Amino acid sequence: MITRLSHLFLRTLRDDPADAEVPSHKLLVRAGYVRRIAPGVYSWLPLGLRVLRQVERVVREEMNAIGAQEIALPALLPRDPYETTNRWTEYGDGLFRLQDRKGADYLLGPTHEELFALTVKGEFTSYKDFPVTLYQIQTKYRDEERPRAGILRGREFVMKDSYSFDLTDEGLAESYRAHRDAYERIFTRLGVRYVIVSATSGAMGGSASEEFLAESEIGEDTYVRSIESGYAANVEAVRTVAPAPIAFDGLPEAEVHDTPDTPTIATLVDWANGADLGRAVTAADTLKNVLVKVRVPGGDWELLAVGVPGDREVDPKRLGASLEPAEYELLTDADFAANPFLVKGYIGPKALQENGVRYLVDPRVVDGTSWITGADAPGRHVVGLVAGRDFVPDGTIEAAEVRDGDPSPDGAGTLTSARGIEIGHVFQLGRKYTDAFEVDVLGENGKPVRPTMGSYGVGVSRLVAVIAEQHHDDKGLRWPAEVAPADVHLVIANKDEAAREGAESLAVELDAAGLDIVLDDRKASPGVKFKDSELLGIPVVVVVGRGWADGKVEIRDRFTGESREVPAGTAVADVVSAVRG
Repeated sequence: MITRLSHLFLRTLRDDPADAEVPSHKLLVRAGYVRRIAPGVYSWLPLGLRVLRQVERVVREEMNAIGAQEIALPALLPRDPYETTNRWTEYGDGLFRLQDRKGADYLLGPTHEELFALTVKGEFTSYKDFPVTLYQIQTKYRDEERPRAGILRGREFVMKDSYSFDLTDEGLAESYRAHRDAYERIFTRLGVRYVIVSATSGAMGGSASEEFLAESEIGEDTYVRSIESGYAANVEAVRTVAPAPIAFDGLPEAEVHDTPDTPTIATLVDWANGADLGRAVTAADTLKNVLVKVRVPGGDWELLAVGVPGDREVDPKRLGASLEPAEYELLTDADFAANPFLVKGYIGPKALQENGVRYLVDPRVVDGTSWITGADAPGRHVVGLVAGRDFVPDGTIEAAEVRDGDPSPDGAGTLTSARGIEIGHVFQLGRKYTDAFEVDVLGENGKPVRPTMGSYGVGVSRLVAVIAEQHHDDKGLRWPAEVAPADVHLVIANKDEAAREGAESLAVELDAAGLDIVLDDRKASPGVKFKDSELLGIPVVVVVGRGWADGKVEIRDRFTGESREVPAGTAVADVVSAVRG
C-alpha cells in the first residue's frame, strides 16, 4: 500500500502541546497521531490508528495461539449484574453512570467480569464444554479524577480483557500460566522492556495476581525487587518482614513526660536525646499515629488510626490498597473538633482504644517492642509504651512506605525501587463471579460443578504510549517494525523531475514487494520533509535526492540512526532486506 503524504489527513506540529508533560504525549500529538477532545479523551488520526491496530494484531495473534476465542460485548451495560456483585457501589466515583429515557440505570463498562460470567452461564451447561477462554478488544471507560499524560491515563481507553473458565483449580493454574506466557511473547514482540511483579487484586477479587510493568521513569507505579533473589512486587503488594515478638518481662513501666513543643517526630526525637533517657533515640523508636476516616461502599464514615514507626511515612497507595474496597480521607479540622480526645501531634493508643477507634499498626509493632508515643494531652508523650503489655492493637496493616534497603520478603537480599507503567495484569479470580451468578454446569459424575475463573487484561491503547516512551529520541518517535504505521518512509528530496519519477517508480516496486509505503510527495523543502520523517518515526527512511542523478539512493535506519547509499538498481532489494532483516 502506498500512502501519499500530500493526501494523508496529517498535520505535524513544531511545538509541544501546552498540556503535555511526558515525551509520549508530546510526540504523539506533534506527529499527528492523536488529538485531544476533552480531558482524558483522545481521537486517533490515521497514522495513530495504524499503530493501534498493529498492537491489536499482535495481541490477537498471541491470544488466538493459546486457544482463546474473540467475542464483542457491549460497552453500555445494565446496572443489575454490577449490583449483584456490589461493584456498582464499590467502584465509587470511578464509574460512568447514566440513565436511559425511561430512567433505567446503565454504566459504561470499566471491566467485564460480570458479563463474561453471564455469557458463559447462558451458553454452556456441561463439563464437556470446558475449559474455555474468551476475550475481547474493546473500549473501556473510567472516570479518572486526574487524567494525565495523554493516552497513558485516560477516561476512555482500549483494552484486551480475557477470561478463562475451568472446572478445577489445576485447570485455572494452567490457564493462568498460558496467559502469562502469552503476555511475555506479546511484550517482547512489541519491543517493550518490562518486569513482572506480584500485585494486589483490589476490586477485582481473587487470589494470585501479577502485574506487567513497562520500565519507565515517568511511571505511576512504584515497584521493588531484590537483585539477589529476583523477587519483584508492586509496592502495594509488599509484605513487611515482621520481627519476632520480644518477651517483655522485666521491661520498665511506661512513663509519661512533659514534652513541650514536640508536635512532630523531629522535635520529639530532639527532646528525647536531651532528656537523659539512658540511650540514644531515633525516629524509628517513636510510634506515629495517623488518623483517617474510612467508609465502606454504602456505609458511614468511621475513624481509623494507623500506627507506624516514626521514621516512616504512610504511603497513600499502600494504605488505599489495604483498605479496598473502602475509601479513606484524611481528617479535617472539623473532624478533630468533633473528637476532642484527638490531640494533634500527641495522639496515643490509650485515647484511641478508650474511645472505640479501630487501631491498626505496622507489622513491625510486635509484642514486646517499646515505643515513645503520644500521651493524648498537649505537650506530653509516654516513654516505654510496650506493645502487648500496655496496648493491644486491633490488627496490622500494610501502610508504611517501602524503602530501598528494606529486607526482601522472601528472605534473600534487600529491596531496591524503580518506576513503571502498568501494561498488563493477570488474576486468578476463583469463583467470586461464578458464585455471584450461580454459574453451574453438569459434571462428569452427574453432579453440578461451579467453574473457576481467571481474568487477564492488557492496556492496548496505553501500549502505544508506552512504546513511544521507550522508543524515541530528541528528534521524534522511533517505532519498532512490529507496530510502525508503515514499513518505509520514502522521501522525495529533489525537485528534479527524474528524481520524482524515480521515487514514484521505487514506491510502486516496494508496494509490489509487499511493503507499506508512506511517500512524501509534498511540495515542501527537503528540510521540512526530513524533520517530519524523524518525527513520525517509521523504521526505514529512503531518500531519493541529489544522488539519484548518480544512480544512488540513501537508506536511513530511524532506529539506529545509521545511513548508507545503495545503487538505484538494487534499491528495492536493499530496502526489502532492511525492512525484513
